[in-house]
Amino acid sequence: MRLRGGVKSKSGMNFADFETKIGYEFNNKRLVEQAFTHRSYLNENRAEGREHNERLEFLGDAVLELAVTEFLYAKYPERPEGDLTAYRAALVNTQSISDAATKLGMNEYLLLSRGEARDTGRARQIILANAFEALIGAIYIDSGYAAAQKFIEAQLFHKTDEVVEKRLWQDAKSRLQEIAQSLLGVTPTYEVSSQSGPDHDKRFVVVAHIGREKIATGEGRSKQEAEQDAAQKALAAKGW
Repeated sequence: MRLRGGVKSKSGMNFADFETKIGYEFNNKRLVEQAFTHRSYLNENRAEGREHNERLEFLGDAVLELAVTEFLYAKYPERPEGDLTAYRAALVNTQSISDAATKLGMNEYLLLSRGEARDTGRARQIILANAFEALIGAIYIDSGYAAAQKFIEAQLFHKTDEVVEKRLWQDAKSRLQEIAQSLLGVTPTYEVSSQSGPDHDKRFVVVAHIGREKIATGEGRSKQEAEQDAAQKALAAKGW
């Protein structure tokens, strides 16, 4: 199987359709494959010259933050730094960029180990978010900042008005508490239902309650992250 430009993908994956979908054709086809390659995949598919996406993710994260910062600075000239920081955090958080990755169908192109391929929920969200940032890094290396900025604009900037109008920049726990107290006169509570894994890679599962009602379950690498995930899911479950 060959990709456009005559370069064969080492994984056998054809990324041409994906390039068409995002409106960008890579000059260096190896970069797009690297952007989708999770570290775990290399443990089962070793090949000379093949790299995972963590370095591209590191670069893409910085490019993403700069592009969103420039956009918000220009869009809201009267807003203080604290508001802009909150808006940016809402646009580039794991939920937001994994949603963008899902809409692009990036899940279909991920190169994962057999074990990682079975992961769902929060774990898959994180993998998708990392791949999205790695893709930005790959575009940046391939064609420079303007091309990467154009991609980010197409995938994320349209979310800004909703983030501001619906106060999505406020963290999920704060939003849930504010709405629950306003509508029901009740403060949500959180209960750790389980934790697993070694100290360097803990996984927490937390249940969000409103009164006696169990609303949602969240996962995360820390208790705080799991609580935020549970609160976000509780907001969705309640239609808030």
